[in-house]
Amino acid sequence: MSVLIFVENWDGKFKKLSFELVSYGAKLAEMLNTEAVAISIGNVENIELEKLGKYGASRIISAVNDHINVFDSQAFTSIISGFARQENAKVVLLSNNNTGKAVAPRLSVQLKAGLGAGVSKLPISTVPFVVYKKVYSGNAFCNLVIKTDMKVLTLAQNSFELIETENKAVITKMAIDWNSESVKTRINEVQKQSGKILLTDADVVVSGGRGMKSSANWGPLVELADLLGAATACSRPVSDEGWRPHEEHTGQTGKIIAPNLYFAIGISGATQHLAGVSSSKFIVAINTDKDAPVFSAAQYGIVGDASKVLPKLVEALKELKGK
Repeated sequence: MSVLIFVENWDGKFKKLSFELVSYGAKLAEMLNTEAVAISIGNVENIELEKLGKYGASRIISAVNDHINVFDSQAFTSIISGFARQENAKVVLLSNNNTGKAVAPRLSVQLKAGLGAGVSKLPISTVPFVVYKKVYSGNAFCNLVIKTDMKVLTLAQNSFELIETENKAVITKMAIDWNSESVKTRINEVQKQSGKILLTDADVVVSGGRGMKSSANWGPLVELADLLGAATACSRPVSDEGWRPHEEHTGQTGKIIAPNLYFAIGISGATQHLAGVSSSKFIVAINTDKDAPVFSAAQYGIVGDASKVLPKLVEALKELKGK
């Protein structure tokens, strides 16, 4: 019996969310009195795989196949479900990102396992198995009871602390016998963004809304982001107006992010927008309307005009940094 943790890699490297996932899986395994087994698909060096052991994985399965060099939800589902049966996994754990959202429902069907999507805490109890998750775009929560023998969980990003251990995991490399014709996903072209922090990877995000009034007023916001080493983002109306590129759009219909710090500048805080950023650890809101919904989600708020507040923030940061 085990908790099987699928850890995604990006060009052979793991990110913070991978270690967060293993930390959660290791604690869950303790609750179930079993072991935490991490599975990685693709070519990853041992020195990188060893990092998973530092966060509590007792064993690491490295599944490699030259034909599976891109993410394919059907292929990954079949591989993970095969190992779940082999390991007699009671829980299969994935991150609640785009990959996890694509694979978890398929795993649920293949394994006849109950699905808990977007959980953000360890189970309240294991008998019965009850997990906590946010619902209604983060405006409420529920305690979800999963009655199946096997469970599939996806963990909301930035919802669990990293827990380092002295553990050294046993790494097993396993060649997967997989027909290349079974992989339906094909990559025709790769364009990598450079010189800019990726929005989904950023620990700090500075985001603007209609309260910025026009694209010409974005300079101080970008300067604030540069000083903080942050990524820039925007609300949907801003991207629809063409003030900012669509890849910066955050919210229910855009990118779902969970940074440590999120600045909502001139953003009223519509439900659809907050649904995409509600997992942020800290939200700082700047808005002229003291009754704007964003203030109910923010830990810190400034009632004021962004055109006046932003230059003062930039000036204060420059002074703090000695620039």
